[in-house]
Amino acid sequence: MTAAETAAPVRPYQSYVYAYPHKTAYRPLRPRPALGELWAGEDQRALSLYLHIPFCEVRCGFCNLFTRIGAPDGLTTAYLDALERQAGAVRAALDGGARFATAAFGGGTPTFLTAAELTRLCDIAERRMGADLRAVPLSVEASPATATADRLAVLAERGTTRLSLGVQSFVDAEARAAVRPQRRADVEAALGRVRAAGIPVLNIDLIYGIDGQTADSWRRSLDAALAWRPEELYLYPLYVRPLTGLGRQGPAGPAADAEWDERRLRLYRQGRDHLLGEGYEQVSMRMFRRADAPGTGVPTGQEDHACQTDGMVGLGCGARSYTSSVHYSFDYAVDMRQIRAIVDDYVARPAEEFARAEVGHRMSGDEPRRRHLLQSLLQAEGASLAEYRARFGTDAEADFPAELARFAARGWLDASAAPELLRLSPEGLAHSDALGPELFSPAVRAAMADYDLK
Repeated sequence: MTAAETAAPVRPYQSYVYAYPHKTAYRPLRPRPALGELWAGEDQRALSLYLHIPFCEVRCGFCNLFTRIGAPDGLTTAYLDALERQAGAVRAALDGGARFATAAFGGGTPTFLTAAELTRLCDIAERRMGADLRAVPLSVEASPATATADRLAVLAERGTTRLSLGVQSFVDAEARAAVRPQRRADVEAALGRVRAAGIPVLNIDLIYGIDGQTADSWRRSLDAALAWRPEELYLYPLYVRPLTGLGRQGPAGPAADAEWDERRLRLYRQGRDHLLGEGYEQVSMRMFRRADAPGTGVPTGQEDHACQTDGMVGLGCGARSYTSSVHYSFDYAVDMRQIRAIVDDYVARPAEEFARAEVGHRMSGDEPRRRHLLQSLLQAEGASLAEYRARFGTDAEADFPAELARFAARGWLDASAAPELLRLSPEGLAHSDALGPELFSPAVRAAMADYDLK
């Protein structure tokens, strides 16, 4: 590695790595493989189940997730009907002894569904897929407006162990700047209802880097969240992506980007240090867990359902599924018209159309190694070299010498870590969103660059 490569400035916020490879690297699978063939021979003793609900009451300005605003009369029923048809096809493709060790409902906003519809969603997971929701960790995402007492009662009764509430900011002006219309009073009321429901783990999502946000206002949001003693807190940097509400307002220039990067880094460090001082432990760049919080039962590094290792079964038109050789899903879009078309196509599908994979990425060559190292290294506890060696029969340092040399030269690796451990330094964790993309394969990079965003 040259001195210029070592000294070159690296933008800390490049790509939020929450799954590898990203869906923009997926392509239509031709011929479409049967699910039974994809899952044959896979270890199905401890699968993860994810059910995706693609509806929200409003779309935040920063959101590029697969979700649509509202649902015409009858659409949620039609969607659950399709979800049930898909569940039947997927269950038939799995072994008779398949078991689920974790479950999650995401979106979108799962609590957009009514209490009765949430009951049906749980029934699909249990009766159609065979997941025992009261016996495994179950995580559910919610928004303040939809976290109503009746919905929370259903989730609590059906075994929800973790409720993640997307707050983003307790400062009303910042919420408006992020195109997330909400009032702090309504957020506080929703948090009260979550605590009253008795769900063991409360997670609060907050965002830093919002236009107009200062160190003082960020501290106020942090303290407002801490007043509820959440078991978990996620601190997300704001990204402005194409085709989102904020993205349509136009890109900033290079100078503004550099200033914004520095501001986000300062706010990140402020938030990290504040939470560490309040008795929280850092799990990753984004995730902080209260030191005395009860365990969720989910293995460390797999708390985010989108970051699961092989053995993920996804249901719903925005869900991914992961086998050891193929990652697959349905089509992906950000534009609202495109999303509506994909949802409409999903709800019209007959059961037999769910028996084959649609689009995806074949995890051949060194892709499994890259994915394993990326997901392990981005956790605060680090990557075990012995575990890597046992899984792949090779050494991570020999497989990725150039990448690891760059990370070390930039001070991103913890030089004091044990010999058999690759662990990020505090600065390495701070630069996770720059480090992660450097582990993407050339093929994945090319596919993402060639993707026609829609």
